[in-house]
Amino acid sequence: MPSRSESDPYKEGGGPAVANDLSPEIRDEAPKFQARHVLMRRLADVVCLPESRINAFERAVTADLLVEMLREAEVEDRARVARRLAILAEVPNSLVRLLIVDDIDVARPLIETCDALNDGDLFFAARHGKTAHRLMLAARKNLSSIVSDTLINSESLSVVEVLLRNAKTTLSQTAIETIVAMSQNEPSLVPLIMKRPELRPSSAYILFWWAETDIRRQILSRFGVNREIMQDMAGDVFAMAAEEKWQDATSRKALQFIERRQRNREALKKSPYKSLEAAIADAATLGMTRKMAEEISYLSGIKPSTGAKLLRDRGGEGLAVLCKATGLSKRALRALWKALRRPMKGPDGTTHPHLAEVLITYDVLGVDRAQTVLRYWNWSLSSALTHVMLRALSSGEEVELEGLSVPQRAAMLAFAQDLKS
Repeated sequence: MPSRSESDPYKEGGGPAVANDLSPEIRDEAPKFQARHVLMRRLADVVCLPESRINAFERAVTADLLVEMLREAEVEDRARVARRLAILAEVPNSLVRLLIVDDIDVARPLIETCDALNDGDLFFAARHGKTAHRLMLAARKNLSSIVSDTLINSESLSVVEVLLRNAKTTLSQTAIETIVAMSQNEPSLVPLIMKRPELRPSSAYILFWWAETDIRRQILSRFGVNREIMQDMAGDVFAMAAEEKWQDATSRKALQFIERRQRNREALKKSPYKSLEAAIADAATLGMTRKMAEEISYLSGIKPSTGAKLLRDRGGEGLAVLCKATGLSKRALRALWKALRRPMKGPDGTTHPHLAEVLITYDVLGVDRAQTVLRYWNWSLSSALTHVMLRALSSGEEVELEGLSVPQRAAMLAFAQDLKS
């Protein structure tokens, strides 16, 4: 009969049965607790068994025990387990939560290749992981909008750039608006935002104010939609509103956006100028004053706050939109440029490059599309900007954008940019 020391695999110090289960590397290292390594491997084996061999409850309990052992394990051991889990169709949640925010070499196989992870697992990694984890998550295919939103809220430029380049992920409108706001201080985001299919006119019109010339032209070309369908559908509503004497402010603002006529005939009746062109010609001769700017705004059918934003526009493309929308000629655009004391000629005597770019923008714009952009700006930059928001802007107070309407967010971002410049 063999002695107990020869047959008992659980004797103190470990017997032949345990030692033979160790890999050559582990045997060479001669760890202090060989049983721990063997047990972790065995528990990982159990967790990885197919559904035909183990039910969900047995897998979960085994996983909980393995979690406790992995907390004290070496990085190599945790990485080995993570690699095995990454190919499973079902991964116990307790193991995922431990390993997915572990050292990046441990988390990598789960984040990059594990199809069994659900949105809750990925959300956990985005929320509790480090920048390295978020960068890896941002590159993952088929990322849902809830995970993308969490990654964007980290406000990490590198993470957002990877996310924008990932064509296999979905971005919510909230995410797009957040990134647009970020792009005010991070110009590298602007061309990446322009490539996203989720970008809508409301966000593009905001992006315009701090974009470069080529991007501005793309915005006006791509998002300068016409209003023919709205005009046809609302044709009889104008008469209804007139009968009600335009007392409903909500419908009045909407109809002002839809109507075909841009110039304000009522303002012309009260104006000392016989036309919008005459007002601009006078400004070109005498120089633009605040009173003249307000008069030009009223005659153009926009509020003075919108007009001021356009006249201050550093690039000048906003002036091209104003002139095309109101039916002004390129000659009038040049006069407006002169009124603002902007350079007309370059060093070689030809048209100044900035003015030349603005004239090109004028040429590529259609009247109706220019009117759509101008009226959206007027709607968002004036009608939506309340006295409370103006006071907050002037005093430097922070305003929670999520609580604002789309035009209010546009106004806050656009005018906040003026205060920074």
